[in-house]
Amino acid sequence: MISGYGVVVRLKLNEAQIEDLTGKVFRTIINNGKDGILQSELWKELNLTSRDGSRVAIRLEKRSLIRREKMLENGRWTYKLFAVKLPVNTASIEKAPCLTCPVEHMCSLDGAYSPTSCNFLEDWLITSFDSNGSSGSVQKNQRRSRK
Repeated sequence: MISGYGVVVRLKLNEAQIEDLTGKVFRTIINNGKDGILQSELWKELNLTSRDGSRVAIRLEKRSLIRREKMLENGRWTYKLFAVKLPVNTASIEKAPCLTCPVEHMCSLDGAYSPTSCNFLEDWLITSFDSNGSSGSVQKNQRRSRK
């Protein structure tokens, strides 16, 4: 829609433009993670009319990419949009010792090298908990007392 000098002209979007817009909307919803985003906030962020925005949201919902939950916000009914599936965050396992372990090919639950008795894996897990603000220091003390 273009407006100026009191005249409003509605532009018809072609299929490629609609798909591009649908992708932008979907990426924005995904970027909001588990919290989702209010439909009205999304339209403002992407400079869309509520009509166009609703159509795109319905299109994504029909494709089972998002879910819309009706809610009352500031005395008005709106929808909160959530991605059905969020991308997997691999940051938690990127530094796992198994990825670069020289004996990984011999590692098994009942073998000489096992994840159940691996000091590298245990140290990595404790360090991971410590860096995430978990109770890693308690676990370290428990581990030391077992030895």
